[in-house]
Amino acid sequence: MKKSLSARLAILSDAAKYDASCASSGSNKRDSSASGGLGSTTGNGICHAYTPDGRCISLLKILLTNFCIYDCAYCINRSSSNVERARFTPDEVVWLTLEFYRRNCIEGLFLSSGIIRSSDHTMEQLVQVARDLRLKHGFRGYIHLKTIPDASPALLEEAGLYADRLSINVELPTESGLKQYAPEKEAAGIRRAMGEMRLKIEAGKDRTHTGRPTRRFSPGGQSTQMIVGADGASDQQILSSSSGLYGSYGLRRVYYSAFSPIPDASALLPVKSPPLQREHRLYQADWLFRFYGFDFSEITAGRADGMLDLELDPKLAWALDNRAQFPVDLNLAPREMLLRVPGLGLKAVTAIVSARRHGVVRLEDLARLNVSIRKVRPFVKTVGWSPASLTDRHDLRTLFVPSPQQMSLF
Repeated sequence: MKKSLSARLAILSDAAKYDASCASSGSNKRDSSASGGLGSTTGNGICHAYTPDGRCISLLKILLTNFCIYDCAYCINRSSSNVERARFTPDEVVWLTLEFYRRNCIEGLFLSSGIIRSSDHTMEQLVQVARDLRLKHGFRGYIHLKTIPDASPALLEEAGLYADRLSINVELPTESGLKQYAPEKEAAGIRRAMGEMRLKIEAGKDRTHTGRPTRRFSPGGQSTQMIVGADGASDQQILSSSSGLYGSYGLRRVYYSAFSPIPDASALLPVKSPPLQREHRLYQADWLFRFYGFDFSEITAGRADGMLDLELDPKLAWALDNRAQFPVDLNLAPREMLLRVPGLGLKAVTAIVSARRHGVVRLEDLARLNVSIRKVRPFVKTVGWSPASLTDRHDLRTLFVPSPQQMSLF
């Protein structure tokens, strides 16, 4: 008996929750009001994702199907998994997207899928959804497609013509981990597809001899996701892998997804998920690399086990391991060093550099920038303040570690 549309939507939207890479940053701003089409990337609605400017946007996040011919040990939709299966046709996904948009429930679509029949067959259906939304219905909202690395280059290229962002999951941080848990997938093939994608994205940014832009191709770039805690990879290995991905393929984001134990799991997999705090620390370390001038290698250099400190954020942990570089003079230090001070964010550092051109920046001035004075005091000096007694404390770490809390049974 065929499942109802609502029943399939419940199954396939729930199955999509394991994919974290659905942010909408980097897309072009488009509005249909002038062109007579449908949709927009700039509206407001139910919040499912965040853009870089902090704006919440809503996405219909579903799988085309959770049937899959692959048997990846860590995936709940693997071929040997005993889960309820469902499938949409491309026309049904198009209809759902348009109807949800007309009801002001969404501003875009994030579409992924299990592999059915073959990679090309599945990719053809994903592309058909995006093509029909754009060309048949004039949909100008956001579209993110999860692509299949071993699909034909022609299909991947067509996907980039209609999608705002493409993503290819590397799955696990190390090649050995991928071989162990997903032997049907090849790390080399995934990276080859990402490299080809980068070339097409960069070519799409070029301009012709007349100054006009060339063909639009995935203006939001590409992203990827890796699972944390399924294999034995340390945070150092994970961040090293991320460093290579950012450098080699120009990714907009690497997403870290904590492994969730699944029913009837392989004995190779851990029985418990890693602490969610570990996922959070990895995102913080990733942020330090992308915006604060840190190298991934130095973030974990002070940790013998290669793991990030779960009690302290990575920048604070790095500062405590490198006390010789502190205190930093608020009025003389270069911007690059100010960015390494715990408690100083990008906006605060920009304001400090601007303010000190016109006068002396004092410790109390930081409070007006919404900076935590408690966190900053041991690491900066300025007129009227020197942290000598704090910086030399052997128990400085205890000032920042969260206090123990009584656990509750209820």
